[in-house]
Amino acid sequence: MSEINKVLIIGGGPTGIVAAILLKQRNRITPVVYEAQPEPTTIGGAIGIPSNGLRLFKLLGVYEELISRGSSQPDVTLHSVRGSVMGQMDLISWSENKTGFGMLKIKRADLMDVLYGAARKADIEVNFNKSLVGIEEGDQQVTANFHDGTSGTADLLLGCDGVSSTVRKLYVDPDIQPEYTGVTDIFSLIPTSDRPTPVGSLHGLHVTFTSEGLFAITSATSSSDEYYWFFSSTCPNPLWIENVDEREKHEPRNVDDAQSMLRDALKDVRGEWGDLLRDFVRKSKSVKFHPIFTLPLGGIWHRGRCLILGDAAHAMSPHASQGVSMALEDVFFLSRLLSRSSFPLEDVFRIYDNKRRPRTDEIYKTAKKNGQMRKKAGPWRLWLNELILAAFLYCYNAFRLHKLGFGQSAMVYDIEKEDI
Repeated sequence: MSEINKVLIIGGGPTGIVAAILLKQRNRITPVVYEAQPEPTTIGGAIGIPSNGLRLFKLLGVYEELISRGSSQPDVTLHSVRGSVMGQMDLISWSENKTGFGMLKIKRADLMDVLYGAARKADIEVNFNKSLVGIEEGDQQVTANFHDGTSGTADLLLGCDGVSSTVRKLYVDPDIQPEYTGVTDIFSLIPTSDRPTPVGSLHGLHVTFTSEGLFAITSATSSSDEYYWFFSSTCPNPLWIENVDEREKHEPRNVDDAQSMLRDALKDVRGEWGDLLRDFVRKSKSVKFHPIFTLPLGGIWHRGRCLILGDAAHAMSPHASQGVSMALEDVFFLSRLLSRSSFPLEDVFRIYDNKRRPRTDEIYKTAKKNGQMRKKAGPWRLWLNELILAAFLYCYNAFRLHKLGFGQSAMVYDIEKEDI
């Protein structure tokens, strides 16, 4: 392989910044990051990072700071629409015992702050306001052209620019388009101080299924001074569709409208638990909307000297809490391959594709399956779902399935041990 001395990284989100830090640390490659936005984006609520991702953050050198900011409470408590507790699940301890790492829930803003801090310490060049408009390749180098007339040239280009990747659209695989899943997340972050009653008893993740979708609450910080709630429900179209009538039907125009819509969705949740959920919504000063898009399986991930990573290659729904971890695995495996100087670049990409695709396809399908629980259900369907869930929880606890690693096998995977 011709020596890789410099890499252009398109996208300044988690995937791009992690790639820049790791390739400089491990491979002694000079990274230059280009981000289309004028500053680091902090849009989003909280992110779940399981043990397979936390292990890699440890190797990157940012694990301790992430842990100091996020919440590591492992319990999952399921509530019925009647307001009673149906049961608890332990989806962490088996994988934690195997790996030494649990599950972290952290605000996206905090994650990005930690990563950009690490990038500054590593003296990594990050350029903002750089919208990609073209890619050109020569025999040994690749050039990225930007809207302001500037350009960058290097030995390798990585597309880390998310589900709507410009690298993918312009060059690597223009035929693949994001697909709307039919599910939209509505979410907010609320300081504990804004709650009139104590919420210290809300340990871990609390999930309630309603006829309109799934409502969940979890701590988003290590001190539990801020909580993150989200409501996942079906919406027939993305919230920015051109059809004005449909958009106005499904998209609240302001926070008051959003709160009214959510109170209506939660109206059947009874008792003190229902009151608590509605109070969380009422005290939220801002409400965000996130229509969930994915990419179809089977797309092209590389062309020439360009490779797309993370959501740019295999965007999946967030319902397996593996999006960030899949991107981390991508970057770490690529770094290992690039360290093998005997491999031609086309072999690096071929091995990368052959090894990573089965893993990401598996997690993609799991996330899609989990997302089905977010769909609307009538009263009878909800009753049946709760009955099935109650039976499952009984078996889960009676047979101590958590001791067998039920639902945790994906979390113990170690990309550093993957054969090359």
